[in-house]
Formats: sequence, structure tokens, C-alpha cells
Amino acid sequence: MEGIQANTTASKRRAAIRRTIVGYTFLTPASAIMIMFIFVPVFMAFYLSLFDWDLITPRIFVGLSNYSKILASEDFRIAVRNTFYFVAVQMPLDFVLSLGIALLLNQKIRGLSFYRTVFFTPVITSTVAVSAVWMWLYDPFDGLFNYLLEFIGLQPIRWLNDPKWAMISVIIMTVWKGLGYNVVLFLAGLQNIDPSLYEAAAIDGAKPSQQFWRITLPQLSPTMYFILIMGVINSFKVFTQIDVMTPGGGPLKSTMVIVYLIYMRAFNSFHFGEASALSVLLFLFILGITGFQRLVLEKRVHYN
Repeated sequence: MEGIQANTTASKRRAAIRRTIVGYTFLTPASAIMIMFIFVPVFMAFYLSLFDWDLITPRIFVGLSNYSKILASEDFRIAVRNTFYFVAVQMPLDFVLSLGIALLLNQKIRGLSFYRTVFFTPVITSTVAVSAVWMWLYDPFDGLFNYLLEFIGLQPIRWLNDPKWAMISVIIMTVWKGLGYNVVLFLAGLQNIDPSLYEAAAIDGAKPSQQFWRITLPQLSPTMYFILIMGVINSFKVFTQIDVMTPGGGPLKSTMVIVYLIYMRAFNSFHFGEASALSVLLFLFILGITGFQRLVLEKRVHYN
């Protein structure tokens, strides 16, 4: 009996080891990709931020000098202010509009799949192509928007050429392009709410506004939490539409954001050490804000 038990135990152990090896084998490709394209670049950014390097001459160790230069730079202060302005305006607009559209589409209407496709199409369209189209819409002389303004008796706006309007113009385009993604997420969350909750509330005499605040929003809290976290992260990474629509950072650097400043320092000025230091600071910004969001918002999320 003892020999049989020992053989059984050994067989189970070998089977467990085999399963472990198979599991790690399946994980290896994904792990290799993550290490190569995420962890190694992050480590290299930290490493290069301690050097003065122009990609050609040998690297010179300068310690934290790049960080002190960046923090004392006027361009950095402008970029931080513009970035936070972009996030503070674009994210709430996108959130509120997408929630409102999702609530409308959640009604019993025909052609729901068609409307989903219409709103989601800009999301999968190239940002460069969308930016080029919106540049024509914003054209101060032949653009559609100024034509409509003049048609109703208003003065034309210089849009991308005006420091007061350049960032707002980019924000409007960004909201339009990303709206469909959040609409689809909100629709999925709305359709996952148990209808019996609304039926019980209606029986108790709850008004539609009360149902929205007491049922819809609490039940949507996991979806809203995800959208807020990912939306803020993506807003901090805005670059393509800035580069296409307002090259050089816009009039009077009104659209100069942190990612665009990183690009300028690295590939225009060839100060890769300063660009790496900027990347590290951007990472710390995003990490700090995401941590704050989790600390404040996670306790308010209702998981059913």
C-alpha cells in the first residue's frame, strides 16, 4: 500500500510540474513581448535620463542635471499647463457626451447596430486622416465651420491659427474622434443593468430622474471608473493631432503638450537625455493621478 501511495504521489507531482511547464510555455511569448516593448524601454528611459546624449557622440553621465534643466524650463511649464488644460476640458466633455448618447441609444429604437457603427467609425479611422479633414473644416478662409458662422451672421474664427482657439479646436476634434469608444462601453454597461431594478423603482413611484441617480449611475460605476482611468491616461498621451494640426506647438506654443515637447527635445534638438527625463516625469504624473483616482473613486464603485 505504501508503495502504491508513493507512486501516486510521485505521479501527481510530475503531472503538476508538467502543467506548470506547459503554463509557463504559453506565457513565454506574451512575457517576452512585454519585457521587450514595455519593461526594457521604461528601464532605458530612466537610464538615459541620467546622461547627456545626442545619439551620435558618446553618452556623458550628468546625474539629475537633465531633471533640473527641465524643471527650470519655461517650455516645460507651458507644456504642463497645456496638458492639464487639455485633460481638464476634453475628458469631462467626452464623458458627459458619450453617456448622454448612450442613454439615448439605450432606448428601444430601430437600427441600434447602425448607430453604434456610425459613432464608432471615427475611433478606428486613422488619427492623421481625421486631423487632415478637420484642418480643412477649420480653414479660416474656405473652411466649413467659418462658412456656417458667416451664414448665421457671426464673425469667422481663425481656429488653429489663434492662440485662444487652437487648443479648443484640437479638443473638439479629439472628443469627436473618441466619442464612439465610450458610447459603446456605456451602452454595454447600461444593457447589463437588471431591468427588475427599474420595475421595482417604478412601482415605488420613483421618477425617471430619481431612477437615473439612484439606479443607473450606481450600476454604471464600474464602467465609469474604467472610462475615467483610461480616458485620463490617453488624454495625457495626446500627440498625433497636435503634431498634424498645429505643428511646432501651435501659435505661441498654445498647443505644446508634454508628449509633443518630448518629441521636440528628442528628434528636433537631439537632447535624448532631457527627452528621457521628460518621459519619466510624464510617467510620474500619470502614475500619481491614476493612484489618486483609484484611492478616491474605487471605494465608490459598486460591483454586483
